[in-house]
Amino acid sequence: MLLKYKNKIITSIIKNRISQINHFKNNPIDVQKEVLFNIIEKGHDSFWGKKYKFNKIESYNDYKKNVPVVRYEDIEKKILDLKNGEKKVFSSNKTLWFSKSSGTTNSKSKYIPITKDNLLNCHFKGGKDLLSIYCNNYPNTKIFEGKGIMIGGSFETKNTGDLSAILINNMPPWAQLHKTPNKKITLMNNFEEKIKLICSKTISENITNISGVPSWMLLLLNKIIKDNKVENIKEIWPNLEVFFHGGISFTPYKTQFNKICKNSINYLETYNASEGFFAIQDDKYSDDMLLMLDYGVFYEFIETKEFYNNNYKVIDLKDVQKNTNYVILITTNSGLYRYIIGDTVYFTSTNPFKIKISGRTKYFINTFGEEVIVDNTDKALEICSKFFNCQIKDYTVAPSFMKNNKSGYHEWVIEFERKPENINDFNLMLDKELQNLNSDYEAKRKDNLIIKSPVIHVAKNNTFYKWMKSKNKLGGQNKVPRLSNNRIYIEEILKLF
Repeated sequence: MLLKYKNKIITSIIKNRISQINHFKNNPIDVQKEVLFNIIEKGHDSFWGKKYKFNKIESYNDYKKNVPVVRYEDIEKKILDLKNGEKKVFSSNKTLWFSKSSGTTNSKSKYIPITKDNLLNCHFKGGKDLLSIYCNNYPNTKIFEGKGIMIGGSFETKNTGDLSAILINNMPPWAQLHKTPNKKITLMNNFEEKIKLICSKTISENITNISGVPSWMLLLLNKIIKDNKVENIKEIWPNLEVFFHGGISFTPYKTQFNKICKNSINYLETYNASEGFFAIQDDKYSDDMLLMLDYGVFYEFIETKEFYNNNYKVIDLKDVQKNTNYVILITTNSGLYRYIIGDTVYFTSTNPFKIKISGRTKYFINTFGEEVIVDNTDKALEICSKFFNCQIKDYTVAPSFMKNNKSGYHEWVIEFERKPENINDFNLMLDKELQNLNSDYEAKRKDNLIIKSPVIHVAKNNTFYKWMKSKNKLGGQNKVPRLSNNRIYIEEILKLF
């Protein structure tokens, strides 16, 4: 009875945020303008603010003229200065943490500064809004009658680590009470040992919600099912009602989650990263996400085609159009200014502003002018998987280049949870669906002149897991790169066959 009262009280409090969300939905441009100038004001006394004359900026056009568009490489030296103790580099606010974001390659890690303002009014605000939106969409929820599992990352040093580790370590007490297992286990460095302990420590808990990257959460759930010799996760956690997910596309994993959750679980997608919390799926009947406009993040955009041609024609929200791919630039309350985050999105609505993630600026294939993005390959695989009643665990694609005047082709490595009966038929349909989804790919495939039919290698079970482990990239926000213009990833993976 006490748990029911607690659930009722917390949900009623959390729901109150909806009126503020409606405010920025109704006044998006005004709210974004206010966000921008609050950030500029806090940056006046910083090195960056003085260098680019923040005190002279009186309009958005001034901001565009004064402040350059940057990538991480452009600010890396100053971030290292900040890590080494230099003060007021990007903002007057003190940088308390650095979120380590390294991707899946052998390149150097990125260290993203996080201030207290950014932690509280962006990341944690996003977490609370996530719950607020969920409770409004599902008024009979019992989410607070039980606990939640979040597969956390780990720390490199006292104030540097995976974003999830920083968030978990600084969660308010009321949130910690609703999480399991304890922080010591959740923040362990050894990912495989962490998974084992989460499995053993949580099977007797009343788990109502889980959150994390789909690939790693699926790994955890499958291990629990296998270790306990049950058919589905609801036999262990009958009150599990929602999976809050983000980090990678959910499309390749949804069928598997439906199966192990007996089609009786809700899904809610978020778009958050080391740099900030950006969007939340606010409509349970639609899989696009509401862009959150009052989190201390100002948004700008570059059309993807212009970006790849090094043509930086930058626009703000008022000029975006639906169904056009954009590269995102962010200005944040942690001191990032006109920063290219590396994600691409398209708008499904401009009233209110809603988006879907279409890929990454570095994960695409345009070797032959085909401009294939992750959104294309995910959708094509989803269609084929449903038709052939198969399940995909992981995949990556790379070009095989033209040789001796022979056409090139796309080379796929796919690891199936359940294989199609005929891989050749699957391949034919995959090629056809990609052509339906991408006219550039269709044009290059015509008569096999430029691109021949794709080639699919079926990977053995756990091939991608072994590859990620070899890179020391298990857990956290690490993910398998779906597409690449070179053959580095695919050659390494093929060696594991």
